[in-house]
Amino acid sequence: MMSQSLGQLSRVDLRTFWDNEPNKFTPWLAEPENLNLLGEILGLQLDIEAVEVERPVGAFSADIVCPVINTNSLVVVENQLEKTDHDHLGKLLTYSAGLHSAGLHAVTVVWIAQKIREEHRAALDWLNEATHENFCFFGLEIELWRIGDSLVAPKFNVVAKPNDWSRATAQAARSSTKITETKRKHLDFWHGFQEVLESKRGPVRGTSKPQPQNWMNYKIGHKDFRLGASCGMNDQFISIYLYISGDNADKRLAGLEQQKTEIEEELGFSLEWGSQKETASNDRRVSTTESNTDPKDESDRPRQYEWLAERLNKMHQVFAPRIQKLP
Repeated sequence: MMSQSLGQLSRVDLRTFWDNEPNKFTPWLAEPENLNLLGEILGLQLDIEAVEVERPVGAFSADIVCPVINTNSLVVVENQLEKTDHDHLGKLLTYSAGLHSAGLHAVTVVWIAQKIREEHRAALDWLNEATHENFCFFGLEIELWRIGDSLVAPKFNVVAKPNDWSRATAQAARSSTKITETKRKHLDFWHGFQEVLESKRGPVRGTSKPQPQNWMNYKIGHKDFRLGASCGMNDQFISIYLYISGDNADKRLAGLEQQKTEIEEELGFSLEWGSQKETASNDRRVSTTESNTDPKDESDRPRQYEWLAERLNKMHQVFAPRIQKLP
């Protein structure tokens, strides 16, 4: 039986294909098929017809700016043919600040380079944790490969992204295919709450995109902690909670619970401590719940929104500085 021969992959130097970054590499990235590929990687449907190259943002020009279809959001791309450097990191921060000031609902910032330095990957991870939730930062390394004398093919490697991005995009894809009546009610509930939360201008802003589900998550400045709001359409309750994940969830909960008296005095309400998530994991939560409350009752929603917003912001104010001090 004859064996079949296999080709061998060989890597191609980026500069042999793109000898000039602004005149060759950026225009190539802006081509529709390449933006579609980028959109697939990000889990977003880009509006290819509205793409802008070298769009002014303040005193700088972003390499590529492309709207996301049916949203008030943009994808901003900064690209390099070399290893990442501090100059381009500064530009990314400038773009983020400028577009935030312009009132964009959300901005996805993508840094594409031949190599993402470790310190810059860490900076992108930190930005995803520390900045406004409407901003997402990606680091992509680009490679060129061929087999024998074949055409050169690009390959993108995602080396930095928001922690929950894969789960969120998959969930959005699933929910968009079929939304039940209950899910529609959840979506309507969270849209209303988002407006109220944003109007409070507290430490937690209405920046998480409403989803057709019974909970919403909000950042609190640490990858293993998050705040959440939930509503029970059938069980008739509303709740705010601090969610603790990771191998050290028990120890971190114990560290916070040692301050239980002071924490509850600062909050002005008591908490339920240490309830476990309904899975086999070791995750823990600290929560405050109002039972016998019907989220389907639209006439009562203004009061429910006030209750949720006040407690969500209070939980952030009281827990965030304590979380940063935990070992």
